[in-house]
Amino acid sequence: MSDTMRRSIASSFAGVILPSGALVAMILVAACGGTEYDLVIHGGRVMDPESRLDAVMNVGVLDGRIAAVTDDEINGIRTIDASGLVVTAGFIDLHQHAQNAQAYALTAADGVTSTFELEVGTNDVAAWYSAREGGQSVNYGVSIGHVPVRMAVMDDPGDFLPTGPGGYEAANDAQIDEMARRIEEGLEQGALAVGFGTAYTPAATMAEVETMFRIASEHGAAAHIHVRGGLAGLQETIDTAERADVPLHVVHANSSGGSRTTQFLELIERARTAGQDVTTEAYPYGAGMTAIESALFNSWESWTDDRFNTHQLVGTGERLTRETFGRNRAIGGMIISHSRTEQMTLDAIANPLTMIASDGFMENGRGHPRTSGTYSKILGRYVREQGVVDLMDALRRMSLEPARRLEARAPDMSRKGRIRVGADADITIFDPETVIDRSTYMDATITAEGIEYVLVNGVPVIDGGDLVAGVRPGLPIRAMQTSR
Repeated sequence: MSDTMRRSIASSFAGVILPSGALVAMILVAACGGTEYDLVIHGGRVMDPESRLDAVMNVGVLDGRIAAVTDDEINGIRTIDASGLVVTAGFIDLHQHAQNAQAYALTAADGVTSTFELEVGTNDVAAWYSAREGGQSVNYGVSIGHVPVRMAVMDDPGDFLPTGPGGYEAANDAQIDEMARRIEEGLEQGALAVGFGTAYTPAATMAEVETMFRIASEHGAAAHIHVRGGLAGLQETIDTAERADVPLHVVHANSSGGSRTTQFLELIERARTAGQDVTTEAYPYGAGMTAIESALFNSWESWTDDRFNTHQLVGTGERLTRETFGRNRAIGGMIISHSRTEQMTLDAIANPLTMIASDGFMENGRGHPRTSGTYSKILGRYVREQGVVDLMDALRRMSLEPARRLEARAPDMSRKGRIRVGADADITIFDPETVIDRSTYMDATITAEGIEYVLVNGVPVIDGGDLVAGVRPGLPIRAMQTSR
């Protein structure tokens, strides 16, 4: 298009308020009959879980946004041939503890374009975002966390999770007031949610939790919680959230529900049917992971000897005995627990209620395979091989529903999880015939297979199956910062 033609078009719209960026390009396309996009994805099976679009189309990307979804031929500075591949919205992980450069790269290779630490969260929202300035491989965000705030207020010596008074001492009124002040401050700094782990803070009363729920509600934030106490604890949490009028997101239904996952999900469905805003998630692995020093293992001395061997140190891969479990609990560190059957996993994954979230963790090259394999495992094992999940429904639960969970608090999320004009160009392109996870409990750094291209804000971070070195187009996602 010549400069003269551009000026002519611009003058024809003089005095008219127009949308910016990619949508302006669409007006130019209509007026001139064509444009050159930054990137064109050609001939892929485009699947959008919001509109239910499922057709071979071409997608044009301009200025970091989707500017065209069409069956017309379009031109780009670069064209990706997506023949035989699925083109869909980038996956959104609401529960990813690994918030570092290595983990961001591994999750991108699993098709993830936005990753959030919303369960444990942080006790300093401003500092958390500041530490990641300058861009990352994927978009990122955090909650203000009741667990780390409680640890800070009560001088707990623990690192990631409580080991002292933050978990095991009741808080007095002054301490609860200080927790409330810090949580409100974090929300005012743009935290996406309020995180809770009552399973890790057994001394925290539900009255204390309700106080924090009410603060979340006042700020339009959801409470993301690792519940304690099985079915009874879940019901108590749902009831408390209803009194506080706070949206509730229950993390890892399969881990918290265990052998009663079906009943666990039924309680959530009952609350939803009654009109309460309650959502949940699951990850596709039978083994969980947490800190060996955490409250989840307080009864370890009463275990039978054979139970210890189901636990594995993340740092070395060693299976534990009574003696080595006790020794490592005194030291602290992450542990993988092989505690659930495949049927328990299926009960959660097959249920359309559950979003997909990894609960991933990666530190110094060691972690859980769900960090790098959650989404490819869903697509490979549970969609293609076993057929227990429909492909479009899997995509809905991996992108659209997580975006919807956050968009009331963070309006930027309304542009994610969709393939439509104006949406952010967070796009995952995969081979439905080959996609599968490859990471293991001994090596969680093995990247997925079949994730061919991943675009974050229009920039390829996975290109032909390989990570693009030095590219960091990921942006912070946070709520609007406020002050009172």
